[in-house]
Amino acid sequence: MSKPVVSIWGPLPGAQPAATATDPWDTEWELRNGTAWVFYSSSEQTAVRRPVILADGFAMGGSNGHALYEGLENGDYPFISTLRESGFDVVLLGFDDRSASILDNADVAIECIRRTLADREGDAMLTVGGFSMGGMVTRYALAKMERQREDHQTSTYLSYDTPHRGAWLPLGVQAFAHFVKAHWGKTNPLLSLYSDLVNSPAARQMLRWHVETGTETTLDVAAGQDQERTDFLEALQRVGDWPQRPRLLGVANGTGTGVGNDIPADEIAMSAAGPKASAQLRTQSQGRQTVATMAEARKAPISINTTGFPELDGAPGGLFPKAPLLEDAANFGMAAVLAAIVNEQPAELTHNTSTFVPTISAVASADIDDQTALYSKVDRESSDLHDFLCATTNEGHTVMTPELGKWILAQLQEA
Repeated sequence: MSKPVVSIWGPLPGAQPAATATDPWDTEWELRNGTAWVFYSSSEQTAVRRPVILADGFAMGGSNGHALYEGLENGDYPFISTLRESGFDVVLLGFDDRSASILDNADVAIECIRRTLADREGDAMLTVGGFSMGGMVTRYALAKMERQREDHQTSTYLSYDTPHRGAWLPLGVQAFAHFVKAHWGKTNPLLSLYSDLVNSPAARQMLRWHVETGTETTLDVAAGQDQERTDFLEALQRVGDWPQRPRLLGVANGTGTGVGNDIPADEIAMSAAGPKASAQLRTQSQGRQTVATMAEARKAPISINTTGFPELDGAPGGLFPKAPLLEDAANFGMAAVLAAIVNEQPAELTHNTSTFVPTISAVASADIDDQTALYSKVDRESSDLHDFLCATTNEGHTVMTPELGKWILAQLQEA
């Protein structure tokens, strides 16, 4: 199987390997606007018995079963085979459009739950959850089913580095992506991809602060929430905010001790100076700050200014995922790639990645607007989850590790 072409948030559309006779799953369910890849716990099975449904996260285009399996099975911890060997059937839930509205993809999750119940042998309760955005999709799906008085027969909800209180993408990076698209996207469609992804429905719903254009702007910490996020949070409240019947579990790829990732505040992360464009992006700091300046050649610069923000780039949490086929570019790194394409010469990169899902968001214990909460030991009593585990070190967002994988398995075995 060829390796999928990877974008900043996953395989690029049209670049995924097709299903083959060597598919690792036992069967595949076609869903409306999605697909489920089913792994039985034993070779003689023709139906699920102890199902664990895990939904894919946010990325460009559709989910790819091979890429999803590869990430969960062939890293530091063979998560899928370990679950199967322990008697669980794994249902990996994918979406035709991972950047579509969380509310729309929640309907795909509901269909998958119904299909799982219809397929199940016996009466074992379900585990339902997901990775990153997948945790938000299934959280809403379960709560919606309860609101509609539909029995989802789920005893455990599981989120894996899910942005329950919002995700963070540096505002300068967002604005620079839109700036590049506006000026050079028509001549090179590749330069529009990042902007389009940032402005997609799911991104607007997950990002705590969102910038829509690459024009000069000033944001206060209390503002900057996209209307789609506001609407999504209101929809979540209308169905009860959380499912009430299952035990709520979660893991974070960031530390729970308050120790950050050593990315300093108010430091140049990326700078570019070339024949077509110049730009300087800085890491987020408190107080008043210019986080980005950018300009076309021989034109006045545009600035992105903030006031009252916490030091989010260096906060404890899951780090923005890197794209291996783009020289491991992440958020600031992706901005450097865009600048290099525009100017046809390298940009200077000091910091590639930063925190994407702060720990306190992944464990739903505090809002990420709060500098003190970001850099303090997690308050377990304030979490909306019944139990959770934080990583020992700040690691890549949704990376499957032995530490987190073994904890999940232990929790499911005890259920």
